[in-house]
Amino acid sequence: MSGFDLKNLFETAQKVQEEMNRVKESLSQNTVQGESGGGLVRCVANGKGEVVSIEIDPAIIVAGEKKMLEDLVTGAVNVALDNARAFAQTELQKATGGMSLPPGFP
Repeated sequence: MSGFDLKNLFETAQKVQEEMNRVKESLSQNTVQGESGGGLVRCVANGKGEVVSIEIDPAIIVAGEKKMLEDLVTGAVNVALDNARAFAQTELQKATGGMSLPPGFP
């Protein structure tokens, strides 16, 4: 491998790292939603996997139905976090041009 090829490889790696850093910074600004109970409970999470908000339709707030409400909230949060992980993965794949990165590599 010539010195020029090695220089090109390092430049490409640096560009990919810069793009990944830009994407990771923008993940907190993009949101995804998850819902359960046919939309009665909604959870919004950002691309970093942080819950931003939870919305509960007042129609399901009934005395004695605490467990059902907890289950619906848990379901909506899990869907939103799954969507956030998928969104982040897609954005990072775009940043790396589809290259597979080793596990644990940011």
